[in-house]
Amino acid sequence: MDKQDNTIPQTLQQHLRQLGQQFSERLRQELPELAQQGERLLQSSEGQRQQLLPALRDQLHRLAGTAGTFGFTQLGQQARELEQQAERWLDQQQRQQQDLETFVAALQQLGAESDGGSSQGEQQRTGRPVVRTEGDTRLIYILEGEIAVGENMRLTLSNFGYRAEHFRTTSDLDAALQQQLPDALIVDVNLADEDCSGLDYAASLQQRLEVPLPLLVLTHQHDFATQLQAVRAGALGFFAKPVDIPQLESRLERCFAQQSGEPYRVLIVDDDRDLASRYSLVLRDAGMLVEILQDPAQIFDHLRDFNPEVVLLDVNMPYCTGPELAQIIRCNDDWLRIPIIYLSAETDIAKQMNALIKAGDDFVTKPISDNALVAAVFSRAQRARLLSDALSRDSLTGLLKHGDIKEQVAIELERALRTGDRASVVMLDIDHFKRVNDEHGHAAGDNVIRALANLLRQRLRRVDSLGRYGGEEFLAVLPDCTPQQAKQIIDEIRERFAELRFIADGGEFSCTLSAGVAGTDVHSQAEQLRERADKALYAAKHGGRNQVRVAASQEHGD
Repeated sequence: MDKQDNTIPQTLQQHLRQLGQQFSERLRQELPELAQQGERLLQSSEGQRQQLLPALRDQLHRLAGTAGTFGFTQLGQQARELEQQAERWLDQQQRQQQDLETFVAALQQLGAESDGGSSQGEQQRTGRPVVRTEGDTRLIYILEGEIAVGENMRLTLSNFGYRAEHFRTTSDLDAALQQQLPDALIVDVNLADEDCSGLDYAASLQQRLEVPLPLLVLTHQHDFATQLQAVRAGALGFFAKPVDIPQLESRLERCFAQQSGEPYRVLIVDDDRDLASRYSLVLRDAGMLVEILQDPAQIFDHLRDFNPEVVLLDVNMPYCTGPELAQIIRCNDDWLRIPIIYLSAETDIAKQMNALIKAGDDFVTKPISDNALVAAVFSRAQRARLLSDALSRDSLTGLLKHGDIKEQVAIELERALRTGDRASVVMLDIDHFKRVNDEHGHAAGDNVIRALANLLRQRLRRVDSLGRYGGEEFLAVLPDCTPQQAKQIIDEIRERFAELRFIADGGEFSCTLSAGVAGTDVHSQAEQLRERADKALYAAKHGGRNQVRVAASQEHGD
């Protein structure tokens, strides 16, 4: 096994080798067929040649893109040159007999002088994003020289559900780093009692670590030079003092969501099964979910059921071109956010631009290396998810907005009725929240809302949906969960929330919540289900608050 093979996970290497062998077998059939087509071209009349050339050009185009991907570099280059010759003849509609004979001879020798590469010719190590192990509680280290500022940040982040530790000096922080690495680091630029700035320290630390830490920077300085230095040190957030801690925590949550979120979903639309299978293997090895579609007419079903975050689209397909399919996708407002990446052996810039102008976001030329494919798809998927989250999520809490969480109620209800499983809907409300804003200010109120949002996010399951319904009110959808199970879960959250201590104006205060639970049954409708949960919440409020009530079942009337 050579050095290059050692860079590829063994199972992926075996699968890629198998696909390469399948492609080699395919070439043994396709190359003689190309030679036969060339012979027919030579023996045909001018009118017949005009009909034969487009199909021959298209086959050469597919071969030019596919061969290089599977490691047959020279064969791919030969096919591309012949494709370009056929394209010129189609444009000119005039061909010299001698040129045709030379063209056919090249077709008959196609691949004879190729590098004979197997699937190993282009194999490279695929880029996989580094994912940290997710524990029950995220550990945050804070380097802040001002005791009051650092302790306030530590306590607030603790209320948000993190395990935060505050350090005044770099030596104290170094000692803690020797014992355990945090999930993220917050550093103040100005460290009064230190020989170096916080940014200098952070930059030096990041260089020593095998995997850099997510870094957030605090500073009184807003100048460009300081922000540039922060970015060079690996900063993912830059916050001016006095720090808006809910905003800082929101950035932390976004960093962690990118690290440990759901795999990106990629739909490959390509009539070449072997090539699509190779792309699928490479992207799956990079941690993505992939579906392959060969029939463009099925695009609607795949978009609806799979909900891809990126579509990889072959430009040249029979009966429906890539740009035509892209325009069909763009005609539906629900799919406007999905990035479309064209994959093609087409090198003509004008044709690439024409495809992008009609519909599309990027154009990747075949053959493409494994690393380049992963990078192109990952960057587009990451950007699409960030945009989607920004549009559908509440800016303060990071939870789904009013309309989106209501839609989740309908989606989960439909699934529950279809499968026969039970599901529960929960309405939650912070008790006496107006008093919090009146007595402690809206900033303190925002901290309370954010703390409850984080607590709910951490205690509920990944399959549960959670949204900010409005103001201090939240709506949760719990699939495969009976009302009594939901009541127990929310009761535990209610008790934990009551234990939190918030700081405002030098003093401490606490809050409680009330909740109502409603379960699905055969008579359920989405709006009625939410209204039943809301009535149960109303009963909890008027029953003394700081409690959870379950709505009566419509099915049994109890």
